Parts: sequence; C-alpha cells; structure tokens
Amino acid sequence: MLDQHNYNEFMSKIFKLTGIDLSSYKEKQMKRRLDSLIEKKSLNTYDEYINLIKTSPTDLEEFLDRMTINVSEFFRNGERWEVLDQKILPLITAGTDKIKVWSAACSTGQEPYSLAMLFESQGLKYEILATDLDEKVLNKARQGKFNIKEKEGIPEKHHKYLNINGETFTVDPKLKRYIKFQKHNLLENSYPTDFDLILCRNVMIYFKESTKKEVYKRFNQSLKDNGILFVGSTEQIFFASNLSFKSLDTFFYKKVNS
Repeated sequence: MLDQHNYNEFMSKIFKLTGIDLSSYKEKQMKRRLDSLIEKKSLNTYDEYINLIKTSPTDLEEFLDRMTINVSEFFRNGERWEVLDQKILPLITAGTDKIKVWSAACSTGQEPYSLAMLFESQGLKYEILATDLDEKVLNKARQGKFNIKEKEGIPEKHHKYLNINGETFTVDPKLKRYIKFQKHNLLENSYPTDFDLILCRNVMIYFKESTKKEVYKRFNQSLKDNGILFVGSTEQIFFASNLSFKSLDTFFYKKVNS
C-alpha cells in the first residue's frame, strides 16, 4: 500500500509544494510520522494524501507541523548555557562589545529570547538572526508570548525581562529590538554570513549523515574567523577537524582558520 516507489514520488511532489527535501531526513522517522497521518485520515496511498494537502490548507498545516520539529525551551540544557556565559562569550567578545549571532531552526523563539536575556544582562550590544522554515512558528516567535509554565526554565536573574499576565507571560519588548525573525530552509536556501556565534540545536539528529556534513560545512563558511558553533546535547560532532572545526567544550566548536 505505502510502498517505496510511491514514497519517492511523494517526496518529489512535497519538495515542489513546500520546498522541504524529505530525502535529507532519516527515512524511517519521516515515514513513521507520515504513515500515521495517512492512517489518521483514513487514506490508503501517498497519492491520496498529497492530493488532500494540495487542496486543504488545514491539512497542509498539520503536515508541516508533523514533519518539522517545533520543540524548543528557554535555556535548554542549562549547564551548556553556563558554559556559553562564562567561557564562550568572553572569547567571542574579546576586543569588541557587539556580537552577531544566528539562531538557526529557532522554532517558537525561546532560544533567541534566551540569548537576548543573556546579552542584555551582560550589557552587550548584539544582533540576532532567528530563522526557521515554518512561517507559523515564526509568527508565534515574533509575538513573544508563552505559557507561564515555561518560566520555570528561565534563571531567576532573568525574570525581570518577563511581563507576567495570569497563565501567560510576554518577553520585554526591548528583547525584540535586535532580533530579526526570518524564514529560512537550511537544506535549500543560501546561508547568511559573518557570524560570531551560530546555534543549531536538536535539529541535526533528524538529518542523514551526508546532510549533516553539508550543513556543518555551510555553517563553517557562515562564521567569522574563530567563530563558534553551538550544537544540541545529542549532536556531538565526531572528527570535527575534517569539517574545519575544533572542539572548545562539549557541544561547542570553533572554526579553524585555513
């Protein structure tokens, strides 16, 4: 019913429709998500499903939500943020008081707002580009409104940047001044350049090895000389030197100048 040939055709049609290249993702994970959606709709083939999402904006949105991983937290893996604060930032800011940062695959915005809180608390000047391929989550990120439960992940010293209203809070508007939210597809679009720091966390685990290597190479080209890449807690880069990186600390990699 859901055979490989039809899946390959489906991937081609999805790329034309959405710009998402499913062939770059781990197939078993993607097919499992996709097959559960098709079953939920009581459909029998990939062709039936592609015809559905072509004509139904609601079902297309559901598909994009399932296929793109929109999970984020404030200060995710807090001990790594301590390393960023105490070890990495002093290296980046040596000789300057302004840094340029890219939060790639930022989802609903917790990561770039965490960065802004950290930079504000240190009195740094900063410019943050926050990107994702899902326009819906970017719109949510731009609003800067979150469930009060997410406050638990934010260190108390940063609570001054939160405006609490019942079961929700919004981030202080000044955190938005130097954050630019923009749609970007890591697998298809050209990469911006000249960054001191790039964060791409808990996304690469969904990519095939060949895709990971290509993305890491492109991140390297996007960094300034001696710039730093911060990856997720399950995304250690083995043989980093082959990709022109040097490990600085766990999950932090410095661009090695050629």
